[in-house]
Amino acid sequence: MRLMISFAALFLSVLLLQLSSGGLGPLDALSGLTVGFTTGQIGLLGSAHFVGFFVGCWWAPRLMGEVGHSRAFAAFTATGAIGMLAHMMVVDPAAWAVMRLMSGLCVAGCYTVIEAWLQSKVTNDIRARAMGSYRVFDMTGALLAQLVIGVLEPATYLSYNLLAMICCAALLPLTLTKVKQPDTPAAPRLRPMLAVSRSPLAAAGVIVAALSAASFRMVGAIFGQEVGLSASQTAWFLAFFVLGGAVAQFPVGWLADKFDRRWVLIWLSTAAILSSVLTISTQGLGTGVVLGNAFIFGMTSFPIYSIASAHAHDFADSHERVELSAALMFFYAVGAIAAPYLSSLLIEGFGPYALFVMIATAHAGLVAFGLVRMAARPAPEARTSYVWAPRTSFVIGRLTGRSRDDG
Repeated sequence: MRLMISFAALFLSVLLLQLSSGGLGPLDALSGLTVGFTTGQIGLLGSAHFVGFFVGCWWAPRLMGEVGHSRAFAAFTATGAIGMLAHMMVVDPAAWAVMRLMSGLCVAGCYTVIEAWLQSKVTNDIRARAMGSYRVFDMTGALLAQLVIGVLEPATYLSYNLLAMICCAALLPLTLTKVKQPDTPAAPRLRPMLAVSRSPLAAAGVIVAALSAASFRMVGAIFGQEVGLSASQTAWFLAFFVLGGAVAQFPVGWLADKFDRRWVLIWLSTAAILSSVLTISTQGLGTGVVLGNAFIFGMTSFPIYSIASAHAHDFADSHERVELSAALMFFYAVGAIAAPYLSSLLIEGFGPYALFVMIATAHAGLVAFGLVRMAARPAPEARTSYVWAPRTSFVIGRLTGRSRDDG
């Protein structure tokens, strides 16, 4: 119990970090529309965020080794806060893209520090409770971040200052904790082809998961505005997507442990296609229908990363888990970098529902590839336990690896 209480500072930092960084993407989308950016320029901001995210995942373990956990966390947090504060000083899409790169760097760096700290302190007897608590704080922060958009006025100093203040507040719990800093873990090697060699389907699955999630979270605010939602309704629209994804984790996890994970992945993608078709076919039926569709879409698309990750780990040895998790994160980053810009161009050229046409097409490709892979080799005889796999840092593999082996 005492050790779990000592994690409270880390979990509070996670919540504040999610609240600030998670709210920045939708706020940038609404602010960009307000100041006259094109839809393509707004999508580029989301892509820039994930470029910074990928760089942060790679660089953070090395910076921790040089200056320690607390100083690295402070440096990354300051980088994110500066990027938020600078928005209304220079109103230019290229400048905002650089600022969003800074926010992506902040998110990846801070999560790397927090997860490395957790990994060094957690023990096997409380691992499940620690990961469960971490999951709750992370998802709560993500959910609240979407709702914050309903009360923040776009393109104002006050809105960006408020997010920057929350980002800075994330510094306090972690830097003031009396818990001794842990030793710095070795940075995992980045071997993207490890994911392909263990499971080509898993590599494809995380790319499609990125196309769905990154497009929706970074460009979903534009979709909401285009279909006539107010700012507060757009906030609920994005929140229902996150909520649907959170609710689906438990039943999907049960299915993934009971049945062939390739079939679970295929049926989830099929459901995501049907959800996209439902969204397109029910346009104009009111706000309640739009929110319900977002919830269903979150349920069908959000767990795909975790399913793909679990399937890849079924074919991996214990000593490969950390590097495999990093490789899967690499492919997720590739999809997430491309998705916001591509989806924004489609919306600009063909209207808001082109977003769901793109997503449905990607999932159709995943279904076809899944069927091909099922014919190529049988399911593994021994499987790891299903683990909720957040897309936060390369270090997450250290936290989830033991859980998979113990299962």
